[in-house]
Amino acid sequence: MENRKITIAVIDDHTLFRKGVLSLLSESDEVDILFDASNGLEMKEVINPDQLPEVILMDINMPKMDGYAATKWVTTTYPSVRVLALSMYDEDKPIIEMLKNGAGGYLLKESKTTDLIIAIKTIAEHGYFMNNLVSGKLIRSLQDDKPQKNNTAELSVNELKFLQFCCSELTYKEIADKMILSHHTIDNYRESLFHKLGIKSRTGLVLFAIRNELIKL
Repeated sequence: MENRKITIAVIDDHTLFRKGVLSLLSESDEVDILFDASNGLEMKEVINPDQLPEVILMDINMPKMDGYAATKWVTTTYPSVRVLALSMYDEDKPIIEMLKNGAGGYLLKESKTTDLIIAIKTIAEHGYFMNNLVSGKLIRSLQDDKPQKNNTAELSVNELKFLQFCCSELTYKEIADKMILSHHTIDNYRESLFHKLGIKSRTGLVLFAIRNELIKL
């Protein structure tokens, strides 16, 4: 059986990087590149409603229209399109913001081509892709279209409140201040959630909260 090619687009303002990704992916028999653009505004001008890409590789920091706004626009206008954020840095804040704006996952720009293709195939098939920041348990729960409400049943009121604060831009210290709790208690909540939910990072907690409709986007 012949493999079906996944249609993609690449949005990145760094011309050398973008052209390099296009060149590498053009050699793959698993993806078909529809178009590329240097920012979100240009993407809006060239995207064809009659031939939408299944996956868009989206840079975060771009002029005119950045990855946050571009992701929100494309996932709102064309819900079938999946967005895979491309990040230079493994930092919580930009990744969380991209997830909140509709991205289904992220990948570091330094990743290998084989890893990029795996990410494209995964997000195209399941709607979500994460790297080692989340466990297999969370990935399996994301593959189910129904919100996993039972996953939250064992969480305390304060753990749920802490989880919701994790979806903001507040640091753990600022969350502790907001909840009028010690930093040690906040650390305990974080580790308890990691253990109960099978998650390894704050980004994973945010994705869990989004998936289970614990916050409004």
